Amino acid sequence: MRVAILGGSFNPPHVGHLLAALYVRATMPVDEVWLVPSHTHPFGKPLADFEHRVKMCEAMAEEASGWLRVSEVESEVGGEGRTVDTLEFLRRRHPGFAFSLILGSDILGDLPKWKDFDRVRRLAEVVVLYRAGYPAPEAVGPPLAEVSSTRIREMLEAGELPAALVPRKVLEYARAKKLYGLGDA
Repeated sequence: MRVAILGGSFNPPHVGHLLAALYVRATMPVDEVWLVPSHTHPFGKPLADFEHRVKMCEAMAEEASGWLRVSEVESEVGGEGRTVDTLEFLRRRHPGFAFSLILGSDILGDLPKWKDFDRVRRLAEVVVLYRAGYPAPEAVGPPLAEVSSTRIREMLEAGELPAALVPRKVLEYARAKKLYGLGDA
């Protein structure tokens, strides 16, 4: 089994995440793409509760006919939410699987802060996708949607509904749970 891991805070998940997963599934030899919400953020970003971010990812994955799955593995790994620890855990749990790790070109500057990124490269094939506005020589594919969870939260705070940037089912869940300032409006 070949699995591509798309990790992130998913705070909230958005169409950029969905497009990245779809691009990898369509162009690379993978059987599944797993969305892996971070349990805690290693750099201390405040996050909506893990359970809500998992449920929003599941709502987004419903549209993908089974190839897009959600893994809660980071709640089992413990520790600081470091990618290398998650990959080591997954390799032990699924010894016959081949993993790749999907990264956006926007985070390449953060890699020196990552714990043991050389080991990450040994545990999984690293695939860098070209995120709009962040060109990088190692990035593949066309520029993906210029959207971020931070921008979406800012829009919601300003009273704007980001319907074109967040899958409908994710927004419905966020509204039902009153996340990000959404109510029953």
